[in-house]
Amino acid sequence: MASLILVKHALPVVAPTQPSHTWQLGAEGRRGAAALIRHLAPYLPARLVSSPEPKAVETATIIGAALGLAPAVVAGLEEQHRATAGFLGREAFEQTIAAFFANPNQLVFGEETANNAYQRFSAAIDQLIVEAPGENLIVIAHGTVIALFVSRRAGVAPFPLWQRLGLPSFVVLELPSLRIVAEVDAIEG
Repeated sequence: MASLILVKHALPVVAPTQPSHTWQLGAEGRRGAAALIRHLAPYLPARLVSSPEPKAVETATIIGAALGLAPAVVAGLEEQHRATAGFLGREAFEQTIAAFFANPNQLVFGEETANNAYQRFSAAIDQLIVEAPGENLIVIAHGTVIALFVSRRAGVAPFPLWQRLGLPSFVVLELPSLRIVAEVDAIEG
């Protein structure tokens, strides 16, 4: 059975004055990425791909170096586009994400609706699956787009899944059914 492993990147250094798509991993995030290795090793052989965002690329690079995989950066796997959204505190951010999932056709914040983000992300995932039929695919991406994809393809509520996914974490979907076979909500570094 082939699997699609959707990995939420490790903890970045939060820089409130910078857009989140530019954030990078710090020491704790690098430890978290390294802790993923033992969880992902059972899925070898696999193809490893990453969102182009630095925190995802760094997570993929650490995993790839340990598992002997060369990560490929794939456009379309990035987080919901929100460069213009500005920094929100935890409570305001959670309320905004809840509204984002609840109103998928409305532009709640940033530059993409939930439906637009889902369409972009799912098109990239579907193309990757077509390119490597029957192979395990490890995708380093982001919590919001992972929750959108899993909710729509596997039939789970997006906001509770988004809340559970730690930095890092992952969801394993069976291919081709996209049935959830495992969820690891938080990994300690």
